[in-house]
Amino acid sequence: MSATTVLARKWRPKNFAQLAGQEHVVKALGNALTQNRLHHAYLFTGTRGVGKTTIARIFAKSLNCESGITATPCGVCSACREIDSGRFVDLIELDAASNTGVDNMRELLENAMYAPTVARFKVYIIDEVHMLSKGAFNAMLKTLEEPPAHVKFILATTDPQKVPVTVLSRCLQFNLKQLPPVLIASHLKYVLEQEQIACDAPALQLLARAAQGSMRDALSLLDQAIAFSANQVEEAVVRSMLGAIDQGYLYDLLDGLLAGDGEKLIQVADDMATRSIAFDAALQDIATLLHRIALAQTVPAAIGNDEPDRDRLLDMAQRLTAQDVQLYYQIAIHGRHDIDLAPDDYAGFSMTLLRMLAFAPGKAVVPSKPVATVAASVSPKEVASTELRPFAPEASPPPVPRAVATSAVDVPDWITLLQQINLQGIALQMARQCVLESINDAVITLRLAQEHKHFQSNKMAIDKLQLALGEYFGKQVKLNIMLGAVQEATPAVIEQNDKDARLQQAHESLAQDGFVRDVREELGGMLLVDTVRAVQ
Repeated sequence: MSATTVLARKWRPKNFAQLAGQEHVVKALGNALTQNRLHHAYLFTGTRGVGKTTIARIFAKSLNCESGITATPCGVCSACREIDSGRFVDLIELDAASNTGVDNMRELLENAMYAPTVARFKVYIIDEVHMLSKGAFNAMLKTLEEPPAHVKFILATTDPQKVPVTVLSRCLQFNLKQLPPVLIASHLKYVLEQEQIACDAPALQLLARAAQGSMRDALSLLDQAIAFSANQVEEAVVRSMLGAIDQGYLYDLLDGLLAGDGEKLIQVADDMATRSIAFDAALQDIATLLHRIALAQTVPAAIGNDEPDRDRLLDMAQRLTAQDVQLYYQIAIHGRHDIDLAPDDYAGFSMTLLRMLAFAPGKAVVPSKPVATVAASVSPKEVASTELRPFAPEASPPPVPRAVATSAVDVPDWITLLQQINLQGIALQMARQCVLESINDAVITLRLAQEHKHFQSNKMAIDKLQLALGEYFGKQVKLNIMLGAVQEATPAVIEQNDKDARLQQAHESLAQDGFVRDVREELGGMLLVDTVRAVQ
């Protein structure tokens, strides 16, 4: 390996065939090139290190290869070689993060009017395009509306929400996905084989997970691991480098839950505190492990043979019921969300473990008599359904949590539910115009007034709401939205009424204020009612 070339640059793909992942983007671009059905502007979105600028450069080669427009550029002609080396005169790359102003954009667009110097197309790659100023976007818009035939724009961004809709509508958009750990680990293995460096599979798994979907980050971590381990990438070395802690304690916690052993749970929590393990991160790790256990139960093939703890994972998948896994997962993610509200992190973590123990069917710890007297009218399962609102597991006979309604009387409060699910944009607007009709098993029915029926045709918004509700309840749900008369106040109406009430209160407070009254009486002042705004 060259002493001056890092792996992320050395192993950067030079054609579509070398790309790891993003098959949906490669296929679409390949078809467009083969059929010569080319757009003038493309937008690649996705998190860092997933291949946005790499694909943009390969696409530029495909457009300008001397062999012709092709999905398989030759890689040896002068155009291909100069693009690879960053010296191609008709490929202009701009980092919008450091060139945000309208003057930069105007200069770039003025040059775009001139024909390419040597190429078939003049290609502009604008990275982090969302960082451009409003003026720069406006300057770009005119060229996007009436582009010269010899110009292609390739925009890349990690935050498409900040790109104006007027620009988005003039681009073909491709969303690049985060790469799965299995694919990343496989690519790292290939790189190490070519570099003739020894490794073991668990080490690559650790690196792949630490990269969080970014191939560039994975290769950078691999560079670091090679230097750290003197050219032998092993699990112990990588774990030490990443600061990762042996996660055997997670299985110890699950063993304690299976045994209904509260003392063991608290002992493990105490050991974690001694080892300075972050409790917030531990709850995330518990949720991750439970997800992998659920996969092992339903899709065993998803657990690779090279998983570092495969045997223990499969054993736990056999011992835990699917009902237990779903319940513990739901409690873990709620516990992580609420840990900042706890007296301290230890209390929040240990209470989450005790909640898992108390709500697990058939494993609840028998409380002492004083507590039993207080809790006589509310069983642990009722508390669980009220606080976490999980769907009733498929057991015999199945308990029916309060949130699983069979009539409108028993449904959970819709306003409270909307405050607790992760929803925004048009999906939230739609949800705020609905009332909750019923929840029966895994079917949620909402009622929407006729004046808002346009929401019913917005499949994207409905899908987002259905997904958010499924994540909240910890189970796949089906969402039905029916049109009908809405007698009850919707969340939107309640919020507006609250705003109106606070505004009226603000008007009255100002009218009765001594200073305001004096100004009006002595100086002839006038209260501009339309300028009054109520504040929280």
